[in-house]
Amino acid sequence: MKQADYLDTRGRIFDIQRYSIHDGTGIRTIVFLKGCVLRCRWCCNPESQEYGIQTMMVAGKPKIIGQDVTVREVMETVVRDRTFYRRSGGGLTLSGGESLCQPEFAAALLRAAKENGINTAMESMACAPMETIDSILEWLDVYLCDVKHMNGEKHKEFTGRDNALMLSNIRKIAESGKTQLVIRVPVIPTFNDSEREITDIARFADSLPGVKRIHLLPYHRLGQDKYEGLGREYLMKDILPPTMEHMEMLKHAVERVSGLECHIGG
Repeated sequence: MKQADYLDTRGRIFDIQRYSIHDGTGIRTIVFLKGCVLRCRWCCNPESQEYGIQTMMVAGKPKIIGQDVTVREVMETVVRDRTFYRRSGGGLTLSGGESLCQPEFAAALLRAAKENGINTAMESMACAPMETIDSILEWLDVYLCDVKHMNGEKHKEFTGRDNALMLSNIRKIAESGKTQLVIRVPVIPTFNDSEREITDIARFADSLPGVKRIHLLPYHRLGQDKYEGLGREYLMKDILPPTMEHMEMLKHAVERVSGLECHIGG
């Protein structure tokens, strides 16, 4: 695809967040893409799940969620902070939703960043055909990949899909050596917050070639109001976030069974 052509690739986003210090190293600009194949009960961005443009009530007022943009238009925002990326080791992160639901747009965004000398990262569950993932890896510096559970049935109960394809793809990504793979685990009470469940994930991550880091992301309820704004029920309303003591216990458990560098948050 010619340069002019790929910059005109269109996609659907619902937010661009500048000056983030999460979801990758340094100061980052996060582009949130619409659409997801899972329906995780704890999702803090429920407005990301549907590809369609929606209306969500925010502070008592209707807000349109979703807009169609070109890569060129997104990059006008991304390149503004090139100085901050350079000084901090930051860059562009794609998030969602699931970026692989819009693979051509995601690949074009990552390519545009790389051709501007900007570090690239993507948050993803690897829930797509491996051929789709391969089309993106060329432009991706860091793959921030969720592993939510090792048990397929429990994974399906809480997310709507089993995890067989995801786990298979994650191993293939690691074996390809094409990108730095970081495993991230959302720690969700009643789902995967036991020592055994977390250490099962840690052992899997430790078996992946080249994987050195695992991040434990504590459950929070910051997206709860969004469900009400979308006219949906929040199924986790009675679940409390894990305590820091519990997170530290899980961190020590990961370090005990693996050689991975373990972080809380990230």
